Amino acid sequence: MSEDFRQQALHYHAYPVPGKTAISLTKPADTVEDLALAYSPGVAEPVREIAQNAENVYKYTGKGNMVAVITNGTAILGLGNLGPLASKPVMEGKSLLFKRFAGLDSIDIEVKHRTIDEFVDTVANIADTFGGINLEDIKAPDCFEIEKRLIERCNVPVFHDDQHGTAIVTAAGMLNALDLQGKTIEESVIVCLGAGAAAVACMEMLIKCGAQREKIYMLDRKGVIHTRRDDINEYKQLFANNTDKRTLEDVIEGADIFVGVSGPDLLSPEALKLMADKPVVFACSNPDPEIKPALAHAVRDDLIMGTGRSDYPNQVNNVLCFPFIFRGALDVRASQINDEMKLAAVKAIRELAKEPVPAEVLAAAGAESLSFGPEYIIPKPMDPRLLPRVAKAVAVAAVESGVAQIDMPKGYMES
Repeated sequence: MSEDFRQQALHYHAYPVPGKTAISLTKPADTVEDLALAYSPGVAEPVREIAQNAENVYKYTGKGNMVAVITNGTAILGLGNLGPLASKPVMEGKSLLFKRFAGLDSIDIEVKHRTIDEFVDTVANIADTFGGINLEDIKAPDCFEIEKRLIERCNVPVFHDDQHGTAIVTAAGMLNALDLQGKTIEESVIVCLGAGAAAVACMEMLIKCGAQREKIYMLDRKGVIHTRRDDINEYKQLFANNTDKRTLEDVIEGADIFVGVSGPDLLSPEALKLMADKPVVFACSNPDPEIKPALAHAVRDDLIMGTGRSDYPNQVNNVLCFPFIFRGALDVRASQINDEMKLAAVKAIRELAKEPVPAEVLAAAGAESLSFGPEYIIPKPMDPRLLPRVAKAVAVAAVESGVAQIDMPKGYMES
């Protein structure tokens, strides 16, 4: 990061007012009559209505359009465990994205705690304030247990975006890339460099899309995760492969897919050369990928590549899904975000990439043309079609899978 960009980022966050979000009013508050309706005595009427029927909270308050973005700051972006307060700019940024892309109001909440129990209790005790809970930047393996417990305890959907948002976009792009390469997910050998929350979720999602668990090789800092290791947690154990292979070079030979959610420059050109014909490489470490695209393409002219960066083609970006998943879930008051809803999002995203790209998207992307192919396998984040397509697909899946608490509104997302 250049010093000039660093100063731009600091200036952006500090001026004209500190931070990126604010509270706005949705009702007039200019006269004595307005205030009488907004607060005392008028506010007593919706209070009584909600006390008689809790569902009226959606009619008289903003709960149904409100998402809480909650963290403990133990895994902030690629910066690590810097604590709750340092995570606030990231959580405000997430709230900005919810509003910008899906019209959802969002409040960031940073939690100090000593144990997982304390964190879960804190979130569960305030969950009913919101329409949904987006967990963010929580270290593995704690994040798995935290999400599991909160899903069990909360009456609103709970979604850890670092896991499932990453997995959904990865799966959509991966399936499209494999189509272009003439391969299938069922037959592909997959190497996953990284074994944290995003890695586990990505592999589980690919399995739901047809990948074979025994054809997945996952690596952590100590090498290949295999059945004879006794130093792996229960989540890594799901990917313990019965193999004598121990290194990245061992497992990547003949592999069809590489997914990197680890660190910069960890995939060498020599290792890339070992992959099968027409490989797919998703090097998603941010800000620096496991291998830079220019180097990868110089080594292999037959690959399709994605990264986590917006200045390279095929950005694997969570913003392609999480605002729209919550939009669809909240609009039918889904009690959870289940696998059917996640898979519906995968399908909607990958299908959109195969359609002609409107001029407004080209302008926003700074591109003269875009069409489905090796350098365009997933939509651009600024594509306005993502909201109606993904939100509607998720809402339909919620209704059909029985977790929606109201029917989908007539004509939903058709205009």
